[in-house]
Amino acid sequence: MRKLLPLALIALAVPSLAAAQDRMPSHCIAIADAAPGIEYLHKASWREPIGDPYTVRLTYIDHSMFLIQAPDGTSAVTDYNGFIGGVDLVPDVATMNHAHSSHWTVRPDPRIPNLLEGWGDSLEPNLHDMMLGEMRVRNVPTDIRRGTGVEKYGNSIFVFEVGGLCIGHLGHLHHKPDDAQFAALGRLDVVMAAVDGGMTLDLPRMVETLKRLRSSVVIPMHWFGPMTLGRFLDDISQDFDVDLRDTSSMEVSLRNLPDRPTVVVLRPSFLRAE
Repeated sequence: MRKLLPLALIALAVPSLAAAQDRMPSHCIAIADAAPGIEYLHKASWREPIGDPYTVRLTYIDHSMFLIQAPDGTSAVTDYNGFIGGVDLVPDVATMNHAHSSHWTVRPDPRIPNLLEGWGDSLEPNLHDMMLGEMRVRNVPTDIRRGTGVEKYGNSIFVFEVGGLCIGHLGHLHHKPDDAQFAALGRLDVVMAAVDGGMTLDLPRMVETLKRLRSSVVIPMHWFGPMTLGRFLDDISQDFDVDLRDTSSMEVSLRNLPDRPTVVVLRPSFLRAE
């Protein structure tokens, strides 16, 4: 049986109670009833309308960029670096992290109405919590390595609450989250995780992190070729099933959990008009 998280830990997930009063309560943090789970479909294209009002589409664009599309048409791009493909798509929100230039841009599309920087000023975190249509977007700050030192609050794990799902993007994660950060994240049904094993968190600690999150679906990102991806799959396959796909998109809805937590490998592809 799930237990209530301490209030002090819950408070870390949002900038302030007053600021959160005009938002929907988080269904990812704390009590959330035992969800029936998720069901994912094999065929999906980012261009097609989403027919099911409880379905979310995830498209792996490149590196650490994903397009998240809600049933009402609200869209988000993660770790946005300025180029998503040869299409004129303007997401409602784009999140960025600045560990490397491939995760952010100084020249974002000026039409993007909500551009969320995942880093603070090394003294205070940059906290976000906003509602956009049916999608809630919030972040949990983490630290990054800078040479032999540490940049406090240099990365953010962004959480997208949409369609009853809790979707987490770990960004350029450099350390295993502490207990307070795990509590602030809450339940994550789907998580995008960097699996290069060197520039980000090393593979043993990444696997430990994913095992603790107990997400139903893990989507590897930030892998630089078959060898990098293969090492991660070898390390995690004892505890997770592996589903290799030839597509860049999948549709997820709150339905039935897989028999075991599953790593779903999507193939990155820039967005195209056709």
